[in-house]
Amino acid sequence: MAADDTACRTRALASIRAVPAPSADQAPILRRLVLARSGGRPPAEIAVVGNAPLPESAERARRIDGAGLRVRMTTFALDRDRPAVGRETDVVVLHRALKPGPDTFADHARRLYLLAEPGRMFSEPAGVPPWWPRDLELVPIANREFTRRTRSAMRLGRVDISWPTTGTLAVHLMHRLFPHARILLTGSSLLDAASGGAAPADGLAHHWGPAVRLTPEHRLQREGRLLRRWRDDGWLEVLA
Repeated sequence: MAADDTACRTRALASIRAVPAPSADQAPILRRLVLARSGGRPPAEIAVVGNAPLPESAERARRIDGAGLRVRMTTFALDRDRPAVGRETDVVVLHRALKPGPDTFADHARRLYLLAEPGRMFSEPAGVPPWWPRDLELVPIANREFTRRTRSAMRLGRVDISWPTTGTLAVHLMHRLFPHARILLTGSSLLDAASGGAAPADGLAHHWGPAVRLTPEHRLQREGRLLRRWRDDGWLEVLA
């Protein structure tokens, strides 16, 4: 790295505002909130549905909807005429900069909304967009307890201004809340990135809507390798 680049990065890091960590462990609270959406019983299988394009598959849709807990991310649309990603949703993990899909906020009173805010570890503001539903209750995911551990699993350095995508954070979060559950992951394009594939220049394609621009804070190849490692550990199953 050139001397000028090093000096600029040092100044940028010096300007980062630290965000206080929560004073109590959040896992027991989140576990109780999630259990309320799964009938009060720890789920044996948890479907985590990402937003990558997926072909029609009645079997995939059946397994998603048949899981004890169904988790979706940010921009999504549920099945209507043809089966692909299922129709059931219990938990939604989102962030402030999301582009909502037709079902992101549909029937939101019956769902648990978790707010991923990894940028708060650095400089992200705490405001919400003006179009945010006024009656939407959500719970921020504690960075100290969850996001930082996901970063550590990705082997990211402390000074590296980077964080996991919402999907990978959701997988790790659910595994930590319910370590004995089998996680069913689908709609993730990160496994291809682990093989060295580069993200498209115009962003990541979505099952619904246009591609989403990839911001520089993400390290897709590291995330892909991490997902492969979790799959090889036996608790993560990838649904094609």
